[in-house]
Amino acid sequence: MDTQKSLWQRFRVLVVLAVVALVVVGALLWQQQSREQPLPGGNPALAPTPVSGGHYIEALVGQPARFNPLLDGYNRVDRDVDRLLYCSLIRFDSRGVPQGAVAESWGISQDGTIYNFALRDGVTWHDGQPVTAEDVVFTVELMRNPALPVPTDVRAFWSEVEVEPLGDGRTIQFRLPEAFAPFLDYLTFGLVPKHVWANVPPEQIPDSPLNLQPLGCGPYQFDHLLVEHEAITGVVLRANEYYYLGRPYIDQVTFRYYASPQEALQAYRAEEVLGIDRITPDILAATLAEPNLNFYTARLPKLSLILFNLQNSEVPFFQDPVVRRALYRGLNRQWMVDRILQGQAILADGPIFPGTWAYYDGVPRVAYDPQGAVSLLREAKYTFPEEGAKVRAKDDQKLAFDLVYPDDEKHQALAEAIREDWAALGVAVNLVPVGYGRLISDYLEPRTYQAALVDLDLSRTPDPDPYPFWHQAMITGGQNYSMWDDRRASEYLEQARTTPDMAQRMKLYRNFQVYFARELPALPLFYPLYTYAVDATVQGIRLGPVFDLSDRFNGIHKWHMQAAPASVLPTLEEGTTTP
Repeated sequence: MDTQKSLWQRFRVLVVLAVVALVVVGALLWQQQSREQPLPGGNPALAPTPVSGGHYIEALVGQPARFNPLLDGYNRVDRDVDRLLYCSLIRFDSRGVPQGAVAESWGISQDGTIYNFALRDGVTWHDGQPVTAEDVVFTVELMRNPALPVPTDVRAFWSEVEVEPLGDGRTIQFRLPEAFAPFLDYLTFGLVPKHVWANVPPEQIPDSPLNLQPLGCGPYQFDHLLVEHEAITGVVLRANEYYYLGRPYIDQVTFRYYASPQEALQAYRAEEVLGIDRITPDILAATLAEPNLNFYTARLPKLSLILFNLQNSEVPFFQDPVVRRALYRGLNRQWMVDRILQGQAILADGPIFPGTWAYYDGVPRVAYDPQGAVSLLREAKYTFPEEGAKVRAKDDQKLAFDLVYPDDEKHQALAEAIREDWAALGVAVNLVPVGYGRLISDYLEPRTYQAALVDLDLSRTPDPDPYPFWHQAMITGGQNYSMWDDRRASEYLEQARTTPDMAQRMKLYRNFQVYFARELPALPLFYPLYTYAVDATVQGIRLGPVFDLSDRFNGIHKWHMQAAPASVLPTLEEGTTTP
């Protein structure tokens, strides 16, 4: 097998270098979250008894385009609505463990290349038609079709997977070209009904009016749009009476669209909405002052870290793990979180996210220890060449290098703090701010950088597979930007992505995390946080680590109103129907 060109090695997440508007004063909000989300095993008598009824209204910052799960990849607010409208074969719990959704059960062949799924009995589309294996095949065929604006890597992925219904219409088989343990991760796509879309030519699907009259199989079904001055200002959904996990408690959910977080907050104050989709730094202080808002905080699937170019001959000292460990100890990361990120992150200790099934919490935490960092540099024979020198050196090689980073305010502040911390150790850092596009195209992809401050975005990928960033095969043409050429680490990753045995994968990823922490090919800095705010009258919300912001709705069928409020929006009869 050509490992460098294999689809499974190419297909994963991309590095997204963007300004992440993080949203929470960490300690305060984590504390509040613990009050609003009782720990398992608490006294059930203290929990409110769910009562059916009520109307939940949420503010979404953005504009809708299409309510179609195959076309929402680039529109976050569409994904939020689609999460309520559509269902999928597989879903994931808060730890990233696959759970059955429309698929009741599944089996995997011994060689890991064939997956058979049995569909649940009684799952129906919102028009009462049954969800069948033919619908699954039809959805996959659409994702393969070049006429649809599906991401190129998604289309390539499904083009190499064979899929067909078996027997009674309730069983479906996927055949992979090679074993790929994260495959279940890619079965969370929203299903679309064949009987609705089969007569629409694929090239006409993106502009079809059916995208604004969605029909799915999720906990809520489309009722009507809210329209003002010929612009969509909201969408009204009603409970699916026949949802396979049980009818939702809340009768009606409305999403209203706003141009900014400030407008969303004003809508809450005006009692137009009960929830705000994301608390950004510019409204954080104001929302914390709202006495009836509850805050739900979760770790985002993002990782900020410093990459080293381990094969750049201009900076040979990066090849020494002792130097890398010294640089890590010399970073005051907690100060950066507290002062620069305003508590909007938690410290990272590796490439696999905490709270997921693959995370190993036995990896030693690296604390800020400048004296220990200096001792390690001395151990590596880096000393000041002369009295009064400010930069350490060894054999005329100075500990000096360029740090490239995104040229936004947040990353500028982080880069300056990093430079100051390392200057105190006798390490000179030249800061090189660049635009996001250039950072990727001019530095990371051609491997021309020396060190880089970046954010990895692993959104919508519950499987922890870190293969694309750290395997040897990804050094050339892949995303192993550090060019970490380590056979032992690569073997752990190879085995973990080819065995379907989760217990074995856990062991392999544990070994990888321990080895990564010892070798430190890059320096994990922190994981950003996400905060969601909902009025206290809405109960039953449970927010675990999210893989996409729409994951906040994973258990929405269990949400309920403390006391059903009077509707602050027009009734269904008064609302404007879809044109």
